Amino acid sequence: MKEMTRVITAGVDVGAATAKTVIVADGRILSYAVIPTGDSVARAAEKVTKAALGQAGLSRTDLKFVISTGYGRNSVSFANKAVTEIICHARGVNFLIPAARTVIDIGGQDSKVIGVREDGTVRDFVMNDKCAAGTGRFLEVMATVLGLDIEEMGPVSLTSREPCSISSTCTIFAETEMVSLRADGRTREDIVAGIHRAVASRVVIMGKTVGYKEQVVFTGGVAKNMGVKSALEAGIGLPILIPDEPQIVGALGAALLAGRESR
Repeated sequence: MKEMTRVITAGVDVGAATAKTVIVADGRILSYAVIPTGDSVARAAEKVTKAALGQAGLSRTDLKFVISTGYGRNSVSFANKAVTEIICHARGVNFLIPAARTVIDIGGQDSKVIGVREDGTVRDFVMNDKCAAGTGRFLEVMATVLGLDIEEMGPVSLTSREPCSISSTCTIFAETEMVSLRADGRTREDIVAGIHRAVASRVVIMGKTVGYKEQVVFTGGVAKNMGVKSALEAGIGLPILIPDEPQIVGALGAALLAGRESR
C-alpha cells in the first residue's frame, strides 16, 4: 500500500493527571505519547499530540480525523469529535485483548468498571468521579505521607506479611490514620498493602452492579501498581490482564473510532 493511501487518525485522551495521544494508520498503532496534563488541558493536548506525531514522522495535516476523550475532551480545539472515555476504553481494550469482557480503569481522579461486549461496545458501566478514594490521587497522597515514590508502592506492598486494615477511605482521614499506624509501630510494607486493599475493595464493591466477567483487564496509570492488581484479583476472585501500556487504552480506542468515522 502506498504511503499516501493510508488513513491516519489520532485519539487524544486528556485526563486529570496525564494526557495521551495515539496515532493509528489503517488499524495499526504508529506511535503514542504520554505527558503530565499540568495546569492547561488545551496546552497538554497540543503538546502530547505534537510528540506522538513527531515519533511517527508526521504533521497535523497528515491526520484525517481526530477524536478527543477524557475529562478534558471538550478543550481539544483540533479534535473533529469528542467521545466519552467509557466508549473509548471499551474499544481500545477490545482491540488489544478481544476476549476482554470487563475493564477496570483507575486513573488520577476517577475509577470505573466497564462491561464490554464481544464487538467492543459497552454493556454497562459504573464510575466514581466524585471522590479521590480509589484513585491514583489517593495513592499519591498516601505515598507522600509514607515517604515513598509512587512507583515504589507496588513492590513494597508485595513484601507485606500482615496488611493493615485501613478503615478510612476519605483521603483526609486516611492520612491521619497512616500517621497513627506508624506511631503504633506498623511496618511501612503492611501499611501500603492495607492501602492497596482499601483501594481495591472500594472498586470491587462499586463494580458489582456491572459484574465481573472474564477476561478482566486493568487499565489506567494505577494498573502499573502490582500491589493494587494483586488486591483486585483477591477481591474479585479472577485473574486480571494488563496491557503493555495501560495508560494509552482510552486514546487508542479514540484513534480507532476516528478511523471508523473517517470512512
